[in-house]
Amino acid sequence: MCLRKRSARRRPELLSARIYTGPEPAELGGGMGGGCSDPLTLGTVGGREAATTHNPQRPSACCFCWCCCCSCSCVAIRNEEERRRRRRRKSQETKMDTLPSCEDCLQPSEEEVRLWARSFDKLMRNPAGRNVFREFLRTEYSEENMMFWLACEDLKEEDNRSRVEAKALSIYEDYVSILSPKEVSLDSRVREVINKKMQEPTALTFDDAQLQIYTLMHRDSYPRFLSSSIYSALINGGSRSSSEC
Repeated sequence: MCLRKRSARRRPELLSARIYTGPEPAELGGGMGGGCSDPLTLGTVGGREAATTHNPQRPSACCFCWCCCCSCSCVAIRNEEERRRRRRRKSQETKMDTLPSCEDCLQPSEEEVRLWARSFDKLMRNPAGRNVFREFLRTEYSEENMMFWLACEDLKEEDNRSRVEAKALSIYEDYVSILSPKEVSLDSRVREVINKKMQEPTALTFDDAQLQIYTLMHRDSYPRFLSSSIYSALINGGSRSSSEC
């Protein structure tokens, strides 16, 4: 009897000793091997604390918002700069001809020229502005961006199905295909969307791509255009020399 009572008295102590009540791994001053590179954040799962990893330096994903101010647009601009350098070298080696003109050459008024500096949209909505900006893009070996944008605008005005399919195929081969010397800089998501839509092309097949190229010209080329000698000559009343006139 004495042995049983003594064993019964010790049993609660043994049970309590089996339950770990010390600090969780995140509360210890370090871990195995000197600690982890990422901090641990404790959460509760089923009434017990559990450690989950959290990396505060991970960039926020924004692949579906190309117009936002984030790392995605910076990558696109760097890709565009590299593409221009390759086209410049290729042009010097093969002496590529300049791309044909799409719009009639128009002489802008002084008021129109000053409006172009207020917004990129005002520049792109003005036929004379598009011609001058396109002339600047040609000096940077990126004229195909404007050509692609104009081709997409022309496609939107087409309502004949057979002509829509023909024009969509022509745009794809000229500006989207990786085999084309006039290929524009598009990300993989937009290319995938275009490839799916090309199975049954419509007048809006290239909408995402057109917006991406528009934003690229706005962020990358437009600021340099405003500080270029071409625009300065117009502001100062000088004559504009153009290969289109």
